[in-house]
Amino acid sequence: MDMETFYLSLLVVAVSLGPGLLPQVFVNRISSQRLADLTGLASGLLLVSALVVVVPEGFHAAAAGGGGFSFDPVVLGLAALAGFSLLLVLEGLGIGHAVHEEHHDHALGHGHEHVHHPFSSGVVALGLSVHALADGLAIGAAAASGETSFSLLVAFAVIVHRVPAALSLGIFLLHQPGGKRAAIKGLLSFTLATPVAIALSYLALDGADESILALVLLFSAGTFVYVATVDTLPAIHNPSTGRRSVRNVLSSAAAFSILLIVLNSAGALEHGHHEIDSHHDDVHAEEGH
Repeated sequence: MDMETFYLSLLVVAVSLGPGLLPQVFVNRISSQRLADLTGLASGLLLVSALVVVVPEGFHAAAAGGGGFSFDPVVLGLAALAGFSLLLVLEGLGIGHAVHEEHHDHALGHGHEHVHHPFSSGVVALGLSVHALADGLAIGAAAASGETSFSLLVAFAVIVHRVPAALSLGIFLLHQPGGKRAAIKGLLSFTLATPVAIALSYLALDGADESILALVLLFSAGTFVYVATVDTLPAIHNPSTGRRSVRNVLSSAAAFSILLIVLNSAGALEHGHHEIDSHHDDVHAEEGH
């Protein structure tokens, strides 16, 4: 793992552990509306990262693979669907984002009284840790592609989204049996899942065929779309918060999209295209021989 990816892993740990521990001290200062706003803004970034950054890069990687099986649009689409479906199935099994639907009640200042939940704190921490593994897979795959700008953009969206996720988990665990020790244990599981996945996916995909990388990237895009959707739907379906939540998602998505347009116009995002063209030239040269 190169130093850039190592530093990204450390940053993920910091933005997971820090916000996750804040409720231990400032639980009464974290309002439901602020947390919902932050979640909506982060989800907008995650959606743009999936649909505007990761999906196109996945198709470019497939093209660079020389037109193998993964360049079939149906296969590529199925890879994204697989990522979305996997998290959907886990959600149905109770290993998912249930904490996001419940953090609003905790953040209203109910103190430290026990609140009954359909799932234990261990299951909720496990669910978010599985999602954290998917985040790590996306960052590791992006880093393995060799695209510095691409990996930084993916990491940026993931890191911003980690803040409300860690806060929600911290608030949830604070109200569960077991005290601070159990809460910190669950938070550590969530925190370490992503850097472990980053390291493993980078080592597995570094130097791998572009067609394999393409499938992994699109799988990650599917998980991004699912997480962004499931995080914001509860607030959007609530008549009192729906419009505000939609504005938050769309405003952050628009801001990130404009940033990408500016970077693309400045040529900061063109490195991947050159790599693909160079790869095709090499293929044609070999065929000529």
